[in-house]
Amino acid sequence: MPEQRRRPDDQHGTFIPVAQPSVAPPVARPPGRPDPLRPVGQPGTGTGPTALPERSATTLVLPYVGSSRAQRTRSLRAWMLAMPVDLMAVLAPLAWNQSYWKGTLFTGALTVVVFATAGFYRSRRHLSILDLLPSLLGRLLVVAGMVAMVAAVRHESVDYVFGFLRSMVLSAVLVVLGRAASTFAVQVARRRRWVEHSAIIVGGGAVAAELARLLRRYPQYGLRFVGFVDAVGAEHDSVELMPLIGTLDQLEELVVAVDCDVIIVADTSGSDAQLMELVRQPNCMRRDLWAVPRLRDFHGQGTRPDHIGAIPVVQLRRPTLTGPRWALKRASDITFASLALLLVSPVLALCALAVRVEGGPGVLFRQRRVGRFGRPFDLLKFRSLRPRDEVESQTNWSVAHDARIGPVGRFLRRTSLDELPQLWNILRGDMTLVGPRPERPYFVEKFSSEHPNYALRHRAPSGLTGLAQVSGLRGDTPISDRARFDNYYIDNWSLWLDVKVLIRTVAEVFRGGGH
Repeated sequence: MPEQRRRPDDQHGTFIPVAQPSVAPPVARPPGRPDPLRPVGQPGTGTGPTALPERSATTLVLPYVGSSRAQRTRSLRAWMLAMPVDLMAVLAPLAWNQSYWKGTLFTGALTVVVFATAGFYRSRRHLSILDLLPSLLGRLLVVAGMVAMVAAVRHESVDYVFGFLRSMVLSAVLVVLGRAASTFAVQVARRRRWVEHSAIIVGGGAVAAELARLLRRYPQYGLRFVGFVDAVGAEHDSVELMPLIGTLDQLEELVVAVDCDVIIVADTSGSDAQLMELVRQPNCMRRDLWAVPRLRDFHGQGTRPDHIGAIPVVQLRRPTLTGPRWALKRASDITFASLALLLVSPVLALCALAVRVEGGPGVLFRQRRVGRFGRPFDLLKFRSLRPRDEVESQTNWSVAHDARIGPVGRFLRRTSLDELPQLWNILRGDMTLVGPRPERPYFVEKFSSEHPNYALRHRAPSGLTGLAQVSGLRGDTPISDRARFDNYYIDNWSLWLDVKVLIRTVAEVFRGGGH
């Protein structure tokens, strides 16, 4: 065995042997650890069809990130310490003065909400109370102004208002001191490596190499460098750009194989489209995603810049409808659908009667559609046409100009009133109010094979209406454009975006823009 030595700036990273073999053996792993260079379930030692080509390189030993300490700390997040400290600091005056307890409780809740919207509970790589202080004082001033106005309206006594303001000033001082203490505690925990998260760097240029060096040398950023991932054929022959643990196509498997918590996108030679497709994969979406801005000498308006060393980094919002975001959307769906069913029940009755008179029995039309995560469900509509058989029902793309549609059916389709029974689908949880258009299994399979981003629409439930529909993408319009609008909606979801789509939907209904 060649003698091992360590780089002076590499405290927990790569070992470099003095004697360098002509061909690098596979990356060393702890016993029983999966090989990140081969697909899961494929036997072998990294020589399968997706393994990296052998090349002359240094023998490298990856740091093992699956230790019990890493497992204990990987679930820790910034808000778990900062939020309780902020809340206790605001409520602290209640310990000796309960005269303003209602206002103090309201101030505590409002402070947490304002801080959360300002991003004070998101993780940061560079921690400094001095960097945070201007924004912190500004938000505290906003909270104080809002609560003072409420107190002035509710209490005519000037003494009461001034007494309450003095209590708020004390709370603000305690918030700043609490933030300084929590920041210092996190810095100490990171420097001693009590709290750290394993990180993969995507890239292979000078910026990626510098990031790796900084993470190895300075533990105060809270990240342990695991290795590089880059496009196939990218040069990683220098010591600074090792270890290369896999290619971009293997990223989803690698984040599991090496217990990765953070992905940092630097200066990879892979295309933006390829990166976007990869980070949307389930395993990658569960990790924190950071990126080095391409125009890194410029900063966005209204953003709090973060950096690793002198390299600016930004944390990217994960485009997922999960957790609190999904709970909020589901609650709004149930509330709206329940009220809508009550309000439009006379309209539903009139539509059902008109369909019955024109087409006979069978007012409702049930059709198999594909919903969230590819789960099928039965979609409800008012019948506007009787298909000849099940094959026509499942494979006929559009019946907008079919001569068999009567006047009632054409009116219902043009005004989109035929889709009102889907409010029941929303209550059942099959659909959502605003989301991608639900499609039949035959076309889902067809479009998914023809358009790479089409299947990503199923990250969200199907919708009664959607951004693509109100943007004119109905009927015979390009499927690629629909998929692009649907994915944009999922990636940028907000409650206000749903409201905007609903307003535009109402305008479409009155304009008769349906098909």
